[in-house]
Amino acid sequence: ADQVALAHRSGAVMIVVRGVLIAAGLALGGYGVLLLLTDNPWPVLMNIGIWAAVGVILHDFVFAPACVAIGLVGSRLIPQAWRATFAVAALLSVVVMVLAIPVYDRPGARPDNPTVLDHDYHRGVEVLLILIWAGAVTYITAGHLIARRRRGRSANPVDRQAQLARRAAGQADSQ
Repeated sequence: ADQVALAHRSGAVMIVVRGVLIAAGLALGGYGVLLLLTDNPWPVLMNIGIWAAVGVILHDFVFAPACVAIGLVGSRLIPQAWRATFAVAALLSVVVMVLAIPVYDRPGARPDNPTVLDHDYHRGVEVLLILIWAGAVTYITAGHLIARRRRGRSANPVDRQAQLARRAAGQADSQ
C-alpha cells in the first residue's frame, strides 16, 4: 500500500540497467573532466573556476532573491486566476533576454564581413517579447470569455434540471 515503485521496476533486470546507466554517466563525466584538465592551461582553468563561482554567487545573492521579491509582489498584485499565465510569460521573457545577451550588442560584427550577425537582434527580441505577452493576454482573455459563456450552465445534471425548472417557472409566472 505504501510502495512507491511498481513491482516490475524492482527486479534484477532493473538493477542491472540502473548500474549500467550509472556507470556510463560516471564514465562520461570522468572523461569530460579529463578533457577539461588536459586540454586547458592553468589560467583557463582558473577563469572557468571564477566564472562558475560568480555564477553561483549571482544566483544565490541576486537572481534568487529577485525572483522571491517579484513573486511576493506578483502574488499581491496579480489575480489568482492569472498568476500561472503571468509566470510562464515572465519565464519565457527572461529566457529570451538571457539568450539574446551574446548577440545583442553585435560582438564580432565587422564592416568588411556584413554576413556576421546580419540581423536586427533588437527588433527580434522586441517582437518576440510582444508575441509572448500578447499570447498571455490572449490566453487570459479567452479563458475569461469561455468562463463567462459557461456561467449559468452546470455540468451537474441535477443542477441543470433545477436551472431549467426555474426558467420554466419564471416564464409561466410572466404569462
